[in-house]
Amino acid sequence: MFKSKHLLGIKELSPDEINHILDTSSGFRDVLRRDIKKVPPLRGKTVISLFFEPSTRTRTSFALAAKRLSADDVNFSVTSSSVVKGESIQDTALTIQALGADFVVIRHKSSGVPHILSKILNASVVNAGDGANEHPTQALLDLFTIRSHKKKFKGLTVSIIGDIAHSRVAKSNIYGLTKLGAHVRVICPPTLMPAEIDKMGVEVFHSIDKGVRNADVLMTLRLQLERQSTGFLPSLREYFKLYGLTQERLGLAKKNAIVMHPGPMNRGVEIASDVADGPQSVILEQVTNGIAVRMAVLYLLAGVKK
Repeated sequence: MFKSKHLLGIKELSPDEINHILDTSSGFRDVLRRDIKKVPPLRGKTVISLFFEPSTRTRTSFALAAKRLSADDVNFSVTSSSVVKGESIQDTALTIQALGADFVVIRHKSSGVPHILSKILNASVVNAGDGANEHPTQALLDLFTIRSHKKKFKGLTVSIIGDIAHSRVAKSNIYGLTKLGAHVRVICPPTLMPAEIDKMGVEVFHSIDKGVRNADVLMTLRLQLERQSTGFLPSLREYFKLYGLTQERLGLAKKNAIVMHPGPMNRGVEIASDVADGPQSVILEQVTNGIAVRMAVLYLLAGVKK
């Protein structure tokens, strides 16, 4: 069981808490395979999604997770709310709480916003991505997918390729994978590599051919162009030439290596289409697993004494 009523990041979770979420997710994945994909644990509860950034997978996944648990799901439209009139995020959140929210799922372009709301709301706050900080449920579904295929983390080599500097997915995965005993490599151009990232317990590579060699898991990341200023890359074509995951580069990893991507993919930039759609790809499986993992998160948070 969670020690906190909020899920703000993987950094705050213990290995036991992470494993408990993954174990609980297994049960909910079985629920999703039934003809009737609904269970009653959150009947009478209200989950409100507060997304200040675009989202397809995460937003829809949380909505389906809430519905599968029999909760009432409310999608809050920021563009048609009082936020555009100048209302603060704190006042917006307090208004939502006054309307009866039990859970507030928030995505925001600024790092730390979920942490601020967790201090002023009685509702459970779930971080659905805050700036370049963390994206905990994406990391949890990635961990769940890896465990489903590899059964364990200790001894695994996971290569994370792409825009490490701007990726909240990378940070959450690094926290989770290292806590569970995996060896993590990060691969990207020097301009996209955070300073002192090696202090997070990862191995740094600027050559993709060296970084993916004999890896068990290859995780490519979307280029966060909306978070970049100019000058990080000469061109997208050059990036794919030097860092794109191709069949040739996949061949350098272990024969049973799996290919992952948090989405949305930029085909021909981060990953070749024949790799994304190939037999070693588990990208669509990640999407499906996201519902089970988010069901587990909401279910476990509901059990924490408020």
